[in-house]
Amino acid sequence: MKTKKIIPFLAIATMSTFLFSCQSEQTKTKEKVSHNAVQVKDWGSYEGQTVYSYQLDNGNGSKICISNYGGTITSWLFPDKQGDTTQVIIGFDSLSGYLAHPPYFGALIGRYANRIAKGKFTLDGKQYQLATNDGANHLHGGNVGFDKVLWKVSVPDSTKPELVLNYISKDGEEGYPGEVNVTVHYILDKDNALKITYDATTTKATPINLTNHAYFNLSGDLSKTILSDFLMINADNYTPVVAQIPTGKIVPVKGTPFDFTTPTAIGARIAQVPGGYDHNFVLNTNGDIHKLAASISDTSTGRLLEVYTTEPGIQFYSGNFLDGSLTARGQKINKYTGVTLETQHFPDSPNQKNFPNTILRPGEKFHQEAIYKLSLK
Repeated sequence: MKTKKIIPFLAIATMSTFLFSCQSEQTKTKEKVSHNAVQVKDWGSYEGQTVYSYQLDNGNGSKICISNYGGTITSWLFPDKQGDTTQVIIGFDSLSGYLAHPPYFGALIGRYANRIAKGKFTLDGKQYQLATNDGANHLHGGNVGFDKVLWKVSVPDSTKPELVLNYISKDGEEGYPGEVNVTVHYILDKDNALKITYDATTTKATPINLTNHAYFNLSGDLSKTILSDFLMINADNYTPVVAQIPTGKIVPVKGTPFDFTTPTAIGARIAQVPGGYDHNFVLNTNGDIHKLAASISDTSTGRLLEVYTTEPGIQFYSGNFLDGSLTARGQKINKYTGVTLETQHFPDSPNQKNFPNTILRPGEKFHQEAIYKLSLK
């Protein structure tokens, strides 16, 4: 596990409330207009506390909205090759959509992203029982994971599109040992890259695995699936699963429908994967943030998403469980209408001795980085 000195938490800046809109309507990008880099508005309340929405604007095509509820990326507006600006992620225009507990749209995930078999693990000779919120298994931190709490937010400099979020997870929360202090830093740069850094410390040894769960649909139109998008994952191996829990084996992708080492349409071989893709890929990047981990391209809009990470794995999920029961911005969210590329450690690592370590101990500093970069081909 990589470690690095934790980013100090900055005092919450005093700032005015601006009117802004992370809307879904198509707009024509004709000329650059000067914007405040960070704008904030009251977005409702949760358990008696105010929920805010923060808009990050890099002045170069990208506008991203992030809420302190779940640290959730609710919107990412970006132009296509025709200059039409639309959403590239699945999200809701109001807080109510998130309070209904959708499947983690855009949320920060922890204390442990992905699944832990039967919600159990043994650490230093003691067995722990976590919440089981995915059948018999523990998923994405439990019943009230990091996606369902209010984060403290600071704005280091309102002239720069960045936020610092902080959350203290109490000892015993969802069954996990130790009080964990987590800081997440969102930075939107001029090259339309969103950099996310995650830092954490703990008072007791505990598993930790953090990620963001944004669902991308680069077409900007939820009536279209992601099956025709071309996906590349820089991974020669993946971890097969039985009932969505890794077997513990690491096997080659070559000659299987999991081979995305060259750009391949997501739907080209999905019929060969029972239930669709929801698998961890073992990256070839060796934790080098400068090496491309994955990419998705949409030929109809020319949009290209590139992903970089310090993490050893990436969970590719093809939106198999989206069933049309939810509506976002007037469109039904159907099967295969969104894709996630979750940068993280491997699922069920606390129970898999041959997987990379996910145990954080007192005195250690957890650090990881992820970059999601948009451009036009």
